[in-house]
Amino acid sequence: MAKVIIFGLLDTAELAHYYLENDSEHEVIAFTVHKEYLKEDTFRGLPVVAFEEIKDIYPPSEYSLFAPMTGKGMNRIREKVYLEGKEKGYSYISYISSKATVFDNEIGENCFILEDNTIQPFTKIGNNVVLWSGNHIGHHGEIKDHVFFTSHVVMSGHCIIEPYCFFGVNATIRDYSKIKQGTLLAMGACLTKQKTDEWGVYTGNPAKKFEGKLSHQLY
Repeated sequence: MAKVIIFGLLDTAELAHYYLENDSEHEVIAFTVHKEYLKEDTFRGLPVVAFEEIKDIYPPSEYSLFAPMTGKGMNRIREKVYLEGKEKGYSYISYISSKATVFDNEIGENCFILEDNTIQPFTKIGNNVVLWSGNHIGHHGEIKDHVFFTSHVVMSGHCIIEPYCFFGVNATIRDYSKIKQGTLLAMGACLTKQKTDEWGVYTGNPAKKFEGKLSHQLY
């Protein structure tokens, strides 16, 4: 059991609080955000403290962090917060839903794995990974750091997912695929090739690389 401070005050932080309070052994003590976003003193009945001052109030020797943020900025904003917490000396918990199917998988820290995910044997998950609800994560694969799966994504067996990737709802990844860093596989896209280009955006079925100008908030 850990005493946990959650980073954030938006929907994802509120959901994290609910899951930790109702489906984990951990105790949520407070919330934290950067000082410029500190607009209220309490959230969900708990204190909110400035991230810049958190060590003075909740020392890392006694408390852990959890920063289950969205994939905005292709996960680089979540990575920045995660690394800032590490620099302050904090360890991070991970949340794995009791309604997810896992085996003896190696799963890193600051992971947020919600209900109805199936993570098959011999697949490894890195740090700072979000698996929203209902994904199939195939066997003998690896998901590296700072990756975001939305919902109902199928990752077939023997896939390697490099950092900063984002997968939209109902995306499909064929077996033995090598997904390069920063790949965005759009909602409903079906990747039939076995590799992508770094920072490429793929749409459609079969998925093709999008060559137009992007304005999506993920980028």
